[in-house]
Amino acid sequence: MKPLQNRIDFCVIISVDGANPNGDPLVPGYPRILYDGHGEISDVCIKRKIRNRLQDMGEEIFVQQDDRIDDGYRSLKARAMGFNEFKDEYSKKNSDPKAIKDITCKKWIDVRTFGQVFPFKGLGSVSTGIRGCMSLSPAISLNIPDIKEYQIIKSTNLDETSDGRKDNATLFYQHRIVESAYVTYGSIHCQLAETNGFTEEDAEKKHHALITLFDNDVSSTRPVGSMNVQRVYWWKHNCKFGQYAPIKVFKTLDIKSEKEYPFFSVTENPLPNLIPDIYIL
Repeated sequence: MKPLQNRIDFCVIISVDGANPNGDPLVPGYPRILYDGHGEISDVCIKRKIRNRLQDMGEEIFVQQDDRIDDGYRSLKARAMGFNEFKDEYSKKNSDPKAIKDITCKKWIDVRTFGQVFPFKGLGSVSTGIRGCMSLSPAISLNIPDIKEYQIIKSTNLDETSDGRKDNATLFYQHRIVESAYVTYGSIHCQLAETNGFTEEDAEKKHHALITLFDNDVSSTRPVGSMNVQRVYWWKHNCKFGQYAPIKVFKTLDIKSEKEYPFFSVTENPLPNLIPDIYIL
């Protein structure tokens, strides 16, 4: 298929009810919270879930999650060097960055979508960077969410204690967001799609991945049904550069926080000749 010929903008609205949507690495077990009190799901977290959904579709993924590795390679370097076409070109003293880009974009859908840097040492080439054609913002909560703390007690000790008491490791805390909605926005740009070989079919797979973002993604802090994609707005323009600027497209949605499930309301003000495809849970 030929590269994407129409710019795409999108908006995803996510409901969270009793889950930790994205943990804070500086405060383990606690949700990400911005300085103003609003919750955040990082763009890296969302991209991870998109990659997982694409992997579920049978696509080859370069940046794989450790517990979802499907090719036996335990590092990005091993995965890249295990691809002979890449290894042969990258190992040249004067390797061609365009050749490396074409090779890797053709093989891995996440490389042509999100981009990638190949900085491996010990090879003849300097670092090669690839720009992705899909941009994505962090998802920010509409309200300042309440966070509930839960004390969890495991019924089995991890280790024996001399006095028969519970091992401290069996006691831990979980923190979950209560009744909130998060919103993220993004675009797929044709100029970069052309250079990366990103196709219309690829775009439709991203569309499906956004709709099914939390399928096969449950955990103790994200119980089944606690996180749901409620809406996906998918604007497909009639030209490469887009009929309107992305911000003007996004502002057609007036999204407000609500106390009742799904914790948001939307007023739509469509632009002339640009009607979105809308997924509603």
